[in-house]
Amino acid sequence: MNTIERAWSKQAKWLYLLAPLSALFCCLSTIRRVLYNINLKASHKLDVPVIVVGNISVGGNGKTPTVLAIVEHLIAQGYQPGILSRGYGGACKRFPYRVKTDDVAQYVGDEPLLMAQETNVPVIIDPNRVRGGQQLAKICDVIVCDDGLQHYALQRDIEIVVMDERRVGNGWLLPVGNLRELPQRLNDVDFIIINSATLQHPNEYYMELTPQSIIPLLNSEDKQSEHLPSKFDFIMTGIGNPRRFEETCDRLNIQYANSLFYDDHFAYSPADVPSGVILMTQKDAVKCRAFALPSWYYLPVKASFSGDFLVQLSDKLRLLR
Repeated sequence: MNTIERAWSKQAKWLYLLAPLSALFCCLSTIRRVLYNINLKASHKLDVPVIVVGNISVGGNGKTPTVLAIVEHLIAQGYQPGILSRGYGGACKRFPYRVKTDDVAQYVGDEPLLMAQETNVPVIIDPNRVRGGQQLAKICDVIVCDDGLQHYALQRDIEIVVMDERRVGNGWLLPVGNLRELPQRLNDVDFIIINSATLQHPNEYYMELTPQSIIPLLNSEDKQSEHLPSKFDFIMTGIGNPRRFEETCDRLNIQYANSLFYDDHFAYSPADVPSGVILMTQKDAVKCRAFALPSWYYLPVKASFSGDFLVQLSDKLRLLR
C-alpha cells in the first residue's frame, strides 16, 4: 500500500491540504462528462450490447470476479460474450490484441490473462475502448468491459458499479479521497454490487466471494489440491485491497506465519517471492506461474450475488436485443 492509500485508510488530516487539486480534478472530470453528454466530444455506439463493470473509486473492489461471474452466466443463457480490457500493466503495444491463454501477464496484464484462462471467451486488450470494442463486436453478441466506467467515448447499455465496505471513502475526489467521480454518479448506474458489506439502497446487490479449493501453481491444470501443507510460511498478494485476502485466510483458519503485501498489479520476479511455502491469490498466480516452485499455492474465489441480480441483468439484455 503506497503513502496516499495509507493516508486514505487512516483519514489523515494532511490530505485536505490537497483540496485545490481535488477541486481542479472535479471541474475537469465534470466538464469532460458534460462534453460527451452534449455531443461535443464524440462517443461511439457498437452493434452489440455493452456492459461496463467499473467503479467510481480507485483500488480493488472485486471487479474481476464480478466480470467472471457475469460472463459465466451469459454463456449459460446462450450468449457469446467477449471481454474488453485496457490491459493495465502489460507491455503489449500492438492493439487491439486478443489475449491467448498461454500469454504471460507481463505482456498482456494480469487480469486479462486471468479472465482469458478462466472463461475461454475472447478477451481483447486495447487502451482505445472503441477500437477494441469494434474488434470484439465482429465475433461476440455482447461485450463485458472490465473497468472503463469513465471511458465515455464508448457508449454503454448497462452500467454496473462494484464497491466494498469503503464505499465512497471520505467523499472527496482524487487526491484528497479515492473517488474518480462524485458520489452522485451512482444515481445514474443500473446496478450497484456491494462486496461483503451491508446494503443501503434498493438497487444494491450483495456479492460474496466464496473461496474455492487451494491449488498448487505447478500442475494447476489438474486442480490437484491433496497433500496440502498444514501451515504456510507466507501469504502473499499484490491486489487492490490486500487485507481482504488476509481476512479470508483468517476466516478459513488457514495457518500462516507472515503476511507479505505488494502494490496492485505488482510485476513479480523470482526475487520478490520469499523462500518457503507460499499461498497467494489467483491474480498473483498468473504472474508467478512461469517461475513457480512446488511449494507455491493459490486460493481462487468465485463471486455469487444476492437477490435476482443476474435475472434482472438478463431481462435488460433481452430488452436491448
